[in-house]
Amino acid sequence: MSFRNYLKTAGMALGVLLFMTGGLGSAWAQTDAGIADKLSEAIRNYSELDFDKGLDVAQSLLGREDLSSRDSIGIYSVMSMLTYGKGTKFIDKSFGFLKQIAGIGPCEVHLPYGFWPQQLRDQWYRVVNDQGALVCPNGKDTKVKTIAIMEFDNFSVGEYQEELGFITKGLADFFEADFAKVSDLKVVERDKIEFILKELELSASGAVETSTAVKIGKMLGAQVMVFGSITQLSSKEAKMLVKAVKVETSEIITSVERTGKPKYFKMQKELVAELVEKLDVTLNEETRNLLEQSGSESEDAAGMYSQGLYYMDKYDYKKAYEYFKKAYDKDPGFAEAKRKMEIYRPLAT
Repeated sequence: MSFRNYLKTAGMALGVLLFMTGGLGSAWAQTDAGIADKLSEAIRNYSELDFDKGLDVAQSLLGREDLSSRDSIGIYSVMSMLTYGKGTKFIDKSFGFLKQIAGIGPCEVHLPYGFWPQQLRDQWYRVVNDQGALVCPNGKDTKVKTIAIMEFDNFSVGEYQEELGFITKGLADFFEADFAKVSDLKVVERDKIEFILKELELSASGAVETSTAVKIGKMLGAQVMVFGSITQLSSKEAKMLVKAVKVETSEIITSVERTGKPKYFKMQKELVAELVEKLDVTLNEETRNLLEQSGSESEDAAGMYSQGLYYMDKYDYKKAYEYFKKAYDKDPGFAEAKRKMEIYRPLAT
């Protein structure tokens, strides 16, 4: 297969994948079907590296007189991503589309979109933060708990302190993804927490104190903060501890832990279900199945994915793509690794 044909095949896969994983489907559930089809076509152009063609497709939609606010947000979101893909000279123009979205309404739909590259997501937080709209109202559903997961601490000793440096980021990401599958929980995005830490100039100072994290939780409208840590003392002895703290009072609601062989992502899978039940959230059979199928059972794949997150946060998309691809190659059933691999592949070439 030629490289060009590979890109076209991957482009179709990305379009389908984004719909299947909620990247487009949930975001554009109320968007006109014809517009959604065109935007899907523009997304495929992005994956094929044909950014200008994708922009032409999206731009043509702006002339329609029947656009809803959600339609316009969808169009500008894709135009922002396509423009960003053209390179550093076009970043300011790409960011300009985010401002247009914020002008329509920062809380009209849940943003940022999952298919936005990391720098666009971070810029969105800056735009809405300047408008005082970093946190959107929860709506009328008072049963939904808003939960925020801090990056895990690494209390390991010796060589394991450095070896496990990437895993702490991946564990928080896995917890976030699993909690997001529970209908009675609303999860604050990991990168939104990181944005607040940077704003407070705390991200470079190491572990964040519980009192400071709770303050961040209040800023983000969270009712519950989740803290986790890993401790490895030898090749056969490890511990993972996770606790949930009530933001309003700073009291520990509950905690769960696992000890044994350093199978951290297996521990994570067990602890997330236990923690959800201790938070008085009922899991139906469908949600249990989703939790069991998420992530990866391969510790190597999960570790590579964690490294991908590290480089993604630094906007080093080439290395991010390489590690997401390694994770997917190691475990072809690792859906999130595949999704991120397809998002960052066009930016890595």
